[in-house]
Amino acid sequence: MNLLVLGGTGFVGRTVVHEALARGHRITVLNRGHHPPPPGVTALVGDRRAPDGLAALAHGTWDAVVDTWSAAPYAVRDAATALTGRAGHYTYISSRSLYTGDGPQPLTEQAPVVDASPDAGDDVDYAAAKRGGELAAQQSFDGPVLLARAGLILGPHEDIGRLPWWLNRLAKGGPTLAPGPHDLPLQYIDARDLAIFLLDAAAAGRTGAYNIVSVSGHTTMGELLDTANEITGGRAELRWAEPEAILAAGITPWIELPIWLTPGPDHSFMHCGDVSKAIAAGLRARPMRETVADTWAWLQAIGGTAPQRADRQPVGLEPAKEALLLS
Repeated sequence: MNLLVLGGTGFVGRTVVHEALARGHRITVLNRGHHPPPPGVTALVGDRRAPDGLAALAHGTWDAVVDTWSAAPYAVRDAATALTGRAGHYTYISSRSLYTGDGPQPLTEQAPVVDASPDAGDDVDYAAAKRGGELAAQQSFDGPVLLARAGLILGPHEDIGRLPWWLNRLAKGGPTLAPGPHDLPLQYIDARDLAIFLLDAAAAGRTGAYNIVSVSGHTTMGELLDTANEITGGRAELRWAEPEAILAAGITPWIELPIWLTPGPDHSFMHCGDVSKAIAAGLRARPMRETVADTWAWLQAIGGTAPQRADRQPVGLEPAKEALLLS
């Protein structure tokens, strides 16, 4: 395919580009030029918030577009409008965060979503931005549109720091807070498996919304941390704590203890979604051990410090706070 990636230098966009290059596709990327594009692509520069931010796309045609935008929906609207008639398929990488959480569980693609506008600016939260981006793509692109509602995304090049924080903490060793229960089911997607699904779906002309994440229980909190501890050298002494003790200590799930959520509505929302539609369409999730091992190898190769997105809150638990609970 002749593929256009709007983004292409961050976590998911870069992973899509790498997979597409491995397949022999011709790749064009458009971004602000703040990060070097992957080698082997045609690089265009443009700030989608600027009045002339899409000028670099004035000419050219593409078989498919992958849009990684996660802010103001009007940027998706403008790109989809500009590319109508010059692209064969449009994929917008959305998020399962746009569901309200109401309705029958587990949440399917038909579950209620937040209110949003395709014309909204930067004054909307993440869920409304993603839903607005969906509406913008569907309403402004005159062609097939795929809405990729990804869940928790892990893997090499992660720029939010969830799995990298755990790997570095376990590599440090010593008594380590492990949030229970040990058999708490997790649901995530390796960015490489997401990229494979997106490119296959674009080639097949798939349309509509898909929850793109592993099945719930693809791994557990215990299996993840035990495996990560082994891979990073086995220096950590995992001390499992019940959710009630963690909350009583004022520790925030998901932010201070990345990936982990206490059993209940929040955990069900993030880690118990219905993915039967995507599985039927070919989604496959690689073994958890492979994701952990490859992320650790990447972290070591770049010196141990993962890149951090400026628009996301840093994650991780302060050592003093961890030590206080362990004591």
